[in-house]
Formats: sequence, C-alpha cells, structure tokens
Amino acid sequence: MEDQEFLTKNGEEEVVENILRPRKLDDYIGQEKIKDGLKVFIKAAQKRKEPLEHILVYGPPGLGKTTLAYVIAHETNSHITITSGPAIERSGDLVSILTNLEDKDILFIDEIHRLNRAVEEVLYPAMEDYAVDVVIGKGPSAKTLRVDLPKFTLIGATTRVSMLSSPLRDRFGLVQSLDFYEDSEIGKILERSAKILDIEFEKKCLSCIATRSRKTPRVANRLLKRVRDFATVYNKGRIDEKISIIALSKLGVDEMGFDDVDRRYLLTLLKKFSGGPAGIETLSAATSIDRDTIEEVIEPYLMQTGFIKRTTRGRVATSKAFEFFHLKNQQKLI
Repeated sequence: MEDQEFLTKNGEEEVVENILRPRKLDDYIGQEKIKDGLKVFIKAAQKRKEPLEHILVYGPPGLGKTTLAYVIAHETNSHITITSGPAIERSGDLVSILTNLEDKDILFIDEIHRLNRAVEEVLYPAMEDYAVDVVIGKGPSAKTLRVDLPKFTLIGATTRVSMLSSPLRDRFGLVQSLDFYEDSEIGKILERSAKILDIEFEKKCLSCIATRSRKTPRVANRLLKRVRDFATVYNKGRIDEKISIIALSKLGVDEMGFDDVDRRYLLTLLKKFSGGPAGIETLSAATSIDRDTIEEVIEPYLMQTGFIKRTTRGRVATSKAFEFFHLKNQQKLI
C-alpha cells in the first residue's frame, strides 16, 4: 500500500496519519464543480509561475474541507502549514507563522471565523500586499516597521461563513461551498476506504452504510470502522448486509442516519412543542444540547432531508418528521 504522505511544514516535514485522505483531485470523490474549477486555477497559476489566490472553503463539518487543502498542497507541490482560528490567540502568533513561510507555501486556517479581530487585522495586508506591519517600542517612541512576506496562499475553512467579516471574506480570490454528498458518492468513498483498510466486504452492505452516513464522508468512514469491528468479532472480518444492520442498530443509527441526539431533538420539537415553531435557545434548554451543536451538526442534515424548517418564528417540524415517528400532526400549517 502506498504511503499517504503530504508535504507539511511546522518546523519540519511530517506524515499525515490519516491514510484515508486522498492525495490527488482525481481521487477526491464528489464536489465535481469545485474540482473542475480548481484544476483550471491550479494550471493557470503554474503557467504564470504565481502562487494560487487565497481560497475560502465553507460547509458543514465532515465534508472534506481539510482534505481539500491537503489535496491542493499535493497538486501544487507545496508545503502546507496547518493551524486553526482558536489556536491563534495573539497577532504576534500569526506574524510568527507568516514569517516562517516560504514562497508558494500554503497556510491552512481551520475555523477561520473564530479569529479574533486583532489577528484578523494582521491578515488584511498579509493577504493583499504580502506584508505585515510590526510595532516596535511603546508610547511616543513607538515605530511601525513593514515586514515583507513570501508570496503564500491562504486557505481558510469555516462551518459558519456568515460569521466572517466582509473585509476578510472579500479578500479571498476564490470562495467555494462544499455540498452534502449523494449516497452513490458516499458509496464510492466507502469502497475506496474499505480497500485501503483491506476490509473484505459486499457492495450491498456499503450501500446500507452509505444511506445512514448523513451524506457526510467523515461519518461514513467512522461507521465503516465501527462495522468492521463488529465483523471482526462476529463474522470473521467480512462485512455483509446482515452484520452491517446489526452493527448500525447497536450504534443507535437508524435508516435515516439519525442517532440518539438527532432523535432527542426531533422528538422534543414534535412532542413538547407540537412541531413548533420553537426558538433555538428554547430547544437547547429543553434538550440539553448546546446551541452550536444544534446549528452546526444537527440541523443542517435535518434541513437537507426535509425534516425541519428554519423560520423567522423558530424551528418548525415538517409533516415528514411526524410521519417518520408515527405521530399525529397537530399543526394547522406546516
């Protein structure tokens, strides 16, 4: 099996441990429009012998934002430095990272919407002019020194693009939205992962896992590993449809891909609030699920599958949700 290595630079090169990440755009399954666009932009930048423009990628968790950054680094033969918004607490931290980059390096900032405003201000000249302003000294004798930076590419990833300030968002030359995957695409991802992990499987069982994976590759691969555990113990390592259904049932994942937390949220909305409308803070208190988890993890998939709607008055369950739980719809208008 070929080692899945990427050029990284946090002081030295390191091997990315997750062997399931694809290395090339051609191996990256799904998101066809984004891949087609990136191929053009990468080739154009290489012909002009320039770094890629800064790229912003957004979408729900688990859709492959970090993986895409690694793929871009491999396709451009670039070193990649990885950090996250919460990890950069002071502007000096960011300046240190930027000054250690080299020409055509890639800086990947995950959860970039969580950068504090002072750090964000440092990014503006860095992205536009490849320079940062450093203040030397204090008080009346303080001086501002402009430090030139290498021509790098910033790749920002976020689950909440609306929380990015307009000045920061507008400085990205390319803004891409990752969409949920089709079940057929998830099936191809699972087949590739199963081969890499050397799992004996039936194709039919992968479809069973795919339909319960919330249209998300990260969830699909996680479920595949857990089903493999059950197969190892009960079926001599072979994954078939029967062992898949047993394993997923034990994990509390139903035919729609809902887990215990999803069902708690939906049943609270359906039973305690008669299907809504109910405000996010009210639902958070009633379910003991924090607001961020509801907004970033639970609701995107429920809206994608048509089980809830967000309205100006609050969250509203659809008739599909009532039917799924075999409950009588008491709402006058859904």
